[in-house]
Amino acid sequence: MWQSFDNDTPQLYTDDVKTSLQVRRNGVKNQIYELRTENNISQGALADKCKVSRQTINAIENNKYDPSLALAFRLAEVLGTTVDKLFLYKL
Repeated sequence: MWQSFDNDTPQLYTDDVKTSLQVRRNGVKNQIYELRTENNISQGALADKCKVSRQTINAIENNKYDPSLALAFRLAEVLGTTVDKLFLYKL
């Protein structure tokens, strides 16, 4: 099941894992952009308060990166909400 990009670098996950990650991301919508703009907070300011890069905030807002649980709690605290309200599961 391991495939190589070249002869020395193994692929770290299979196509089954890729599919699982895509399904999981498609089922979760976050409210970070909405709450951030309601509170007039820039991506950079939110990133500074959460001790991550602006690019990380952008990736989370665009559902390209799933934050750690610790980061999810920091985001919720800074945005004045709870983790369950910040990340909504949609059917």
